[in-house]
Amino acid sequence: MKGITKFLLVIAGSVSLVLGLIGIILPLLPTTPLLLLAAACYVRSSKRLYLWLITNKYFGSYIENYRQGRGIPLKAKVMGVIVLWITMGFSIVFVIPLLAIKLLLVGIGAFFTWFILKQKTLHNVER
Repeated sequence: MKGITKFLLVIAGSVSLVLGLIGIILPLLPTTPLLLLAAACYVRSSKRLYLWLITNKYFGSYIENYRQGRGIPLKAKVMGVIVLWITMGFSIVFVIPLLAIKLLLVGIGAFFTWFILKQKTLHNVER
């Protein structure tokens, strides 16, 4: 089971990394949270991939800024909350029929909105 878990974490990290890279160009995808998710997946599954990610000259700074307490860029925070609520709203309105589950999703969305917004904001972004 441990091998399957590592494999799934590498896949999840890689998907998150690709989406994060697309987010550098496409403003609808929040880059920093997706790169942080990739790092979290890689640190639990592949030391080689994790080290490659955090030392990468193009996007390692996103992760390093967060790890060193400098924060998350304002754009990433805003886009993260917007994407969160667009997807939650779509699910609540069009997908989920049960009121209890809809309320649960609102609660989850509110928690993650609070979590994103409470993070320190990085004002001088260097890419």
